[in-house]
Amino acid sequence: MARKRPRAEIASAIDIGSFSVHLLVAKVRGHGLEEPYDESAHLGLGRAIDANGELGEARQRLVETIDGYAMRAWAMGATTITIVGTDPLRRAADAADAIAAITGSTGLEVSVLSHDEEALVALVGVQAGRPVLRDAAIVDVGGGSTEVLAVGPGREPEAVGLPLGATRLTGVHVRHDPATQAEVAALLGNSLLEMARAPEFAPMELVAVGGTARSLLRVGPRLPNRTLTRRRVRLALDLMTSAPAEATAERYGIRVSRAGVLTAGASILLGALDRYRLDRLRVAAGGLREGLILAASQAGPEWRSQLRDLARGWDR
Repeated sequence: MARKRPRAEIASAIDIGSFSVHLLVAKVRGHGLEEPYDESAHLGLGRAIDANGELGEARQRLVETIDGYAMRAWAMGATTITIVGTDPLRRAADAADAIAAITGSTGLEVSVLSHDEEALVALVGVQAGRPVLRDAAIVDVGGGSTEVLAVGPGREPEAVGLPLGATRLTGVHVRHDPATQAEVAALLGNSLLEMARAPEFAPMELVAVGGTARSLLRVGPRLPNRTLTRRRVRLALDLMTSAPAEATAERYGIRVSRAGVLTAGASILLGALDRYRLDRLRVAAGGLREGLILAASQAGPEWRSQLRDLARGWDR
């Protein structure tokens, strides 16, 4: 007689980022997430903060978006909803007001992750809760910041948060569409300068997390795997600087808002490759939201206090 698989828990994670706000709902079975439902809304919170130091008028749109996501997750059967804020809620002067409004509307707690916590959760998502078997650098490129994590079988995870978000760098250096060669040079220079602060390390591989890396997989000829070489990233830069963002988005099936900041994102990844003297990187299938669901499912409401242990992986 065939053995029945245990019933999967349905869980959800909501990630408030500088570029987009994301929802992930999935069934959790062991180390796997099944039947994932993913949705995102581009709210541009990082740009509002860069301009005014606070969310301002974007705060109400954020609360409405989170409220809709929570109702969607509950309707899909989610028994837990984990909500976290990253760069925008770390930087916004009115972050406490936004958190209070979200909690008042949904009844759910909002956790603001530190750079270290964000990197560790992303590691859980990359590894799907399994132990790290070789030295690796994890680079998570966001809209407002980039987290770099050095990790290995015999190494305690070490994370650094850098002010290298794709949206943030675009706002500082890019005034044209497409970006000029001088603007690209400025993006690359800024990325190389900041990446010098990433952990000193000699990893066997570089793993990229997030929408920037996933979008870059689409720019250019179809790839047979999830690997981006240095040459391929430079080709993507050439293609993106030869046409406006709208044309790039249409040609490669990328959201226009993402295409507008992808040149900066590519520059950050090139900076990471240079920092670690590697010629290629692997684009992870999982990341922050997957890690949130797995961590909360494994450790329950106290998952934040157990993050370092969770990042080492678990057996069941």
